[in-house]
Amino acid sequence: MREQRGLTLSGFLLWSVVVIVGLLLGFKLFPAYYEYYSIKRTFNIIAKDETLRSLTKRDVESSFVRRATMENIQALGPYDLSINKEDGQWVIEAQYSVQVPLFGNLSACMDFAPRSDKN
Repeated sequence: MREQRGLTLSGFLLWSVVVIVGLLLGFKLFPAYYEYYSIKRTFNIIAKDETLRSLTKRDVESSFVRRATMENIQALGPYDLSINKEDGQWVIEAQYSVQVPLFGNLSACMDFAPRSDKN
C-alpha cells in the first residue's frame, strides 16, 4: 500500500502566511531601494557627462536638480551632495537614511550611500 503524500490545510495556511508577510515587506521596502538605484544611476550619468567636466560644482548641482525632478527623487536635495573632482571627472556621493513604517510602531531604517562610479 502506498503512503499518502501532499500538503495539509494547516501547512498550506502556514506557508501562505509566510509568503504574504514576505510580499508585504517587499512591497514596503522596494520603493526605497528603487530610489537608491535611481540616485546612483543619476550620479553616474552626471559624472560621465562630457559637457559638465569643465563647469563648476554649482552647475553639477543644478544638473542633479533637473534630473532628480524628472526621476522623482525626493530623498536628496542639492545640498546633500558631496561633489569632488578626481582625475578630471566629477565624483558625486551622498549619505542618507530612509525610515519606512511597517506596522504599528515597528519601522525599518535603511542607510544608503550612493556614489558615482569612477571609470
